[in-house]
Amino acid sequence: MALSKIDSIAIGGFDGMHIGHQQLFAQLGKHGAIVVIETGYANLTPGREREKHTHYPIVYYPLDDIRHLEGEEFVHHLLTQFPHLKKIVVGYDFHFGKDRRYSHQDLKGFFAGEVCVIEQVTIDNDSVHSHKIRAKLQIGDIHGANRFLGHNYCISGNVITGQGIGKKELVATLNLECKGFLFPEEGVYAALTRVNDEEHFSPSVVFVGHRITTDGTYAIESHVLNGEIESAHSATICFVRHLRKNQKFETLELLKKAIETDILSAKNELSRLSL
Repeated sequence: MALSKIDSIAIGGFDGMHIGHQQLFAQLGKHGAIVVIETGYANLTPGREREKHTHYPIVYYPLDDIRHLEGEEFVHHLLTQFPHLKKIVVGYDFHFGKDRRYSHQDLKGFFAGEVCVIEQVTIDNDSVHSHKIRAKLQIGDIHGANRFLGHNYCISGNVITGQGIGKKELVATLNLECKGFLFPEEGVYAALTRVNDEEHFSPSVVFVGHRITTDGTYAIESHVLNGEIESAHSATICFVRHLRKNQKFETLELLKKAIETDILSAKNELSRLSL
């Protein structure tokens, strides 16, 4: 969509594109767009990952390019880029301009069109924020993080060469290098894995953490349950449920038995989904 046609925008950081953010997007019209203030701290949906969670076009404003603007200058900047702008949607805690000194109340004074302010979104009386989602991921609370997100937490990356012992002595896995993402607590997860650019997600068991039983290196490994994957160059992992924490095993045989148990647990968890 050409920027000249856009008549409504939602403004924010939008890391995670969670259910609170979706409330803002729901106020956009047919010719709406999302303006992301890119601080460089996004690690739930880094870079252009946000685009996987909306059909609206996204325009990115690097914070360093606009942090010097006073409030009225910021609105003028918006109107220059979106000449037909009639509506701005923000969250209740939105601040903008130099030193973040302006709020949505000031925005109403600077902008002649409609300013729509979305109030705090809660689940079970707990407010939904990106920092809370990060905290849940870091303790392995995938269920809680996904409830706040409104979708499964996903990471994407390139397939790299692993240790070489999985396929021979344990189970075959895809080893990933995922840059820019926040990783959940070290451990084993029931997950869904999409290989390359396929639309289909396959049930899988995913390990995230240091290989403390073998070489001690940090790894992200996905074992796809419905067959071996050939010619994989990239993959996306979507976490469904935490199965167990990372632990050290005295032998590879004990590790293999634990993996077999993990596979059964993952199949049980994922059988409840409509794949």
